Amino acid sequence: MAHYTGPSCRICRREGGKLFLKGDRCFTEKCSFERRPYPPGQHGQGKIKFSEYGIQQREKQKTRRIYGVQEGQFRGIFKKVEKKKVASLVSILERRLDNVCYRAGFARSRAEARQLINHQNFNVNGKRVTIPSHLVFQGDVITVQEKSRTVDQIVEAFQGVRGKEVPQWLEVNRDEWKVQVKDLPTQEDMSIPIEERLIVEFYSK
Repeated sequence: MAHYTGPSCRICRREGGKLFLKGDRCFTEKCSFERRPYPPGQHGQGKIKFSEYGIQQREKQKTRRIYGVQEGQFRGIFKKVEKKKVASLVSILERRLDNVCYRAGFARSRAEARQLINHQNFNVNGKRVTIPSHLVFQGDVITVQEKSRTVDQIVEAFQGVRGKEVPQWLEVNRDEWKVQVKDLPTQEDMSIPIEERLIVEFYSK
């Protein structure tokens, strides 16, 4: 499946909630969802009644779009979690390197974090990592490479004032441009509520 290249704000409107896909813009009056909090399209303002299956599908789509994961990747993560039964789906998604960089404040959005990782701006435990889906573990240390500490995107995100807080399972050291994974994330650490049960039911059909 190809990557979605349309307006990010349209996704928020489709899913019926702010997914914070545009970074700082989501915290301003320019947010499209704030101005038009209904689905896009000519029938968007009409009453929409979802079936049980539809509700489950929308929850799956919302979660997938929050983390910027394609359908094949998402299904693969679910199968691994279902088979090993050692972690929740949300925990795995939160531990992705692109999400950690975003949550720590190194990037203004997960999409921007993926771009910065691809461009070799981050190290994990002293080694350069260029794979956004790389999973971090408890005790791992993610640092911004010294040459990358003047990159405008990283500087503006790391020093700017945003409307979100760093989750408790991460410890950020701004002086040393690094973040340490103190613990593994749980459902309570989510910035946007996700009903994982609905996703399990969707894939169990």
